[in-house]
Amino acid sequence: MTENAAPDTEAVLADSPKNWGKWGPDDEVGSLNYLGPQEAVRGAAAIVSGESFTLQVPMGDPGGDPVWPGREPIQRQNIMDEGFFQRGEGDETPGGAHYADDKATIFLQASTQYDALGHVWIGGKIWNGFDATETVGEMRKASVLPIAQKGIVGRGILIDMARHRGKAHLDKGETFTHEDLLEAAKAQGQEIEPRDVLLIRTGFIGHWYETTPEDFYADFCEPGLTYSPELVEWFQQMEIPNLVTDTIANEVTMDPNHGVVLPLHSALMRNLGVTFTEIAWLDDLAAACAADGRWTFLYTAAPLKVVGGTGAPVNPVVIR
Repeated sequence: MTENAAPDTEAVLADSPKNWGKWGPDDEVGSLNYLGPQEAVRGAAAIVSGESFTLQVPMGDPGGDPVWPGREPIQRQNIMDEGFFQRGEGDETPGGAHYADDKATIFLQASTQYDALGHVWIGGKIWNGFDATETVGEMRKASVLPIAQKGIVGRGILIDMARHRGKAHLDKGETFTHEDLLEAAKAQGQEIEPRDVLLIRTGFIGHWYETTPEDFYADFCEPGLTYSPELVEWFQQMEIPNLVTDTIANEVTMDPNHGVVLPLHSALMRNLGVTFTEIAWLDDLAAACAADGRWTFLYTAAPLKVVGGTGAPVNPVVIR
C-alpha cells in the first residue's frame, strides 16, 4: 500500500454489525422486513392534507440528467409516429388509427432508483452472505426484483440538512452524521422514530438543474452522510429500512477519514440490508414541509420489476 492509499474497505468495516441471517438464509429484501402492515398504517396516520408529491427526476431532460460518472442518460427514440405514416412507412390498421411508439436504452441506475441489495460488495460476499459469483451475468441473488415485488410503504420523515445549515444546497464533499440529523430533526420540531423511511435533502440534485454539467462534475465529490461505527450502530438500533436522498449515491463520495469510496454502501446496504433510493427530487416536498412545519408523511414506492437487475428506476409517491 502506498503512503496515500486508502485502506481496504473490508478492514475499515471489520467490526461493523451485520443483519445476515436475521430474516433467514434466503432473504433478499433485508431491512424492508421491518415494514409490515403496522408500519403502513403508521404511515397513513401521518396524512393530514392529502397533498401528494412524486419524487422521480425527469428521464431524458433536454438539459441532461444527473447520473453517476461513467453512466449515460436514457437514450429514447421514436420508432413510430405521424411522420412514419406521412412517409408511407406506417403500419396502417383497419379503421385508420395512427399511433406512436418508442424504445429506450437506459442504465437502470441513471434516474431516481432503488439499488439492489447485491449491488455493492466486499470480500467476495454480497448481502446476507451470498457469494459474489451470484452477480455474474445477472443478479441471481439479492437483485432489485424482490424489492420491487415487496414494495415499500411506511412513515417517511424528511430531514432538510441544506435548510438547517442555511444553504440552498450543501457544498461538494460536505458531510454530516446521525447526530447532525437528530439536531436538524429537533430544529424542525420532529423526532426520527424507529422504522421510519429516512429522507435527507442536501439540495444537490436541485443544484444540478441550476448549474452546468462541467461545474457539477468538476472535482466530483457529493455531499452526504459519512461513515462512523456510531452511525452504523444508530441505523441498526433504529431499524431504518430505507435511506432516500437527493444525491446520486446517498453518501459523501469519498470518506474524509479513510479515503475509502462509498463505505456506507457496504456498511448499511450490504451488511444491514438498508435499501438505498438515490437521485430523489426533494425540493418541492421540502418547500411544502417547511411551509406548514409538517415533515412526516406516507411514503410509498415500488421500483420496476427487472429480473436480475442491479437496480431499477422508481417514482416514489409521498402523501402528506
